[in-house]
Amino acid sequence: MAYDMYQEVILQHYRHPKNFGPLDGADKVGEESNPLCGDHITLRLKVDAVSHKIDAVRFEGDGCAISVASASMLTEKVAGLTLEQAEALRQDQVLELLHIPLSPVRVKCALTGFAALGHALHPEAVRAPA
Repeated sequence: MAYDMYQEVILQHYRHPKNFGPLDGADKVGEESNPLCGDHITLRLKVDAVSHKIDAVRFEGDGCAISVASASMLTEKVAGLTLEQAEALRQDQVLELLHIPLSPVRVKCALTGFAALGHALHPEAVRAPA
């Protein structure tokens, strides 16, 4: 029963993603693609210069239900966090948002938005080839 409920939550986030669309004046932008599934997520942040809190977060892109739902849930989680708090997020915390078991291929889908967040927070980091 609970598994079905979480599947429905994922479908709702996929059909009606939260914080989806452009964000004019974004301070930070990160992108990630998952060539295995065709997912592509661009995540944008507006950050308060004094408090370093994420004032606004939006994402754009397309992909499978898992990648879009996970990105949607992630934006809800990071909104209002400080940059330090967002940087402290771990992969397992993002995967827990979905509340369902995932195959190794689907884990990559679920973490596409998280990787985009990492690129937004650390644009200077060198990315390994896909």
